[in-house]
Amino acid sequence: MNEKVAKIDLSLDPAVTAGLLFTFLADQFQKKGFTQAVLGVSGGVDSALGIALLANALGSKHVTGLAMPALESNPESLADARLVCSTFDVPLVVAPIGPLVREFFANEKNPDRVRIGNAAARMRMIRLYDFSTKHRALVIGTSNKTELLLGYGTWHGDLACSINPLGDLYKTQVWQLADWLGVPERVVAKPPSADLWKGQTDEGELGLTYVEVDRLLYLLIDRDYSISSLLDLGFSRAFIDRVIDLISRSQFKRALPVIPKISMKTVGIDFHFTRDWGK
Repeated sequence: MNEKVAKIDLSLDPAVTAGLLFTFLADQFQKKGFTQAVLGVSGGVDSALGIALLANALGSKHVTGLAMPALESNPESLADARLVCSTFDVPLVVAPIGPLVREFFANEKNPDRVRIGNAAARMRMIRLYDFSTKHRALVIGTSNKTELLLGYGTWHGDLACSINPLGDLYKTQVWQLADWLGVPERVVAKPPSADLWKGQTDEGELGLTYVEVDRLLYLLIDRDYSISSLLDLGFSRAFIDRVIDLISRSQFKRALPVIPKISMKTVGIDFHFTRDWGK
C-alpha cells in the first residue's frame, strides 16, 4: 500500500457514533412497538458490536443472542460467542444448524461449498425468525457497509433483518467502535469469518483486505472520486475495476425484487413510504 493510500483516514468519533446508534435503536424499537431483540452471535466482531450496541440501547435483559454453529464451525467461535454475551450480560441460546443442513443435502452426493454455505446462512435465518415470532423480538442485522457494498452476504440469509445498525459502518470502523465499547480484544483481533467451513475467512474468499478496500470504497462511494483520481492516488486499475464489478453485480441484494410498473403506485418505484407510514 503506497503512502497516499495509507494516509486515507476512516477514523470515527466513537462516543458520537455510539450515541447516534443508541438513539437510533431505541427510537426504532419504540416506533415499531417492540421491546425485545434477537441476533445471531457468531463469535466475530460484527455480531459482537451488535450485542454491545443493543445492550446499551435497550438494556441487556431485552436482548438475546443465538449461536448457530454449522457442521464445520470452529469450536472457538462458540466460546467467543459465549464470551461476548457474558461480557454484556446478554443471554445466549445455542441452536446448532449442522443437522438441518446435513438433512437438507441428505440425498445429494458432494454438494459444493457455496451451496452448503448459502443453505447454512438461510437455516440460521429460519432459526432467528422463528425465535422472533415465538418471543416477539426484532431480528437485528450485523452486515457492515463493506459487506453490503461488495455483496458479501447471502440474500435472504445473513442479509435478512428488521434493523441493521452496522449498515453504514465500514469494517475498519466496526473494529474501532467495537474496541471502544469494550468488545473482548480477542474477538476484535481475530480474522473475520462466516465460520461456515474449516479455515474459511472473509478476506480469503473476497481476495481483498478490508483495510485497503475500505479506503477505496470510502473515496468511491462517500467522496465520489473519479477513477482517474483513484489512479492518481495509487490504486491499481485492476483493483478498482474488481471492486466496481462487485458493487454492480450485487446491486440486487441491496434492493427490493424488481416489480413491473402497472398501477398508479408501485412498491419500490413510486411508493416509498416508511414502515411507520400512516401512524
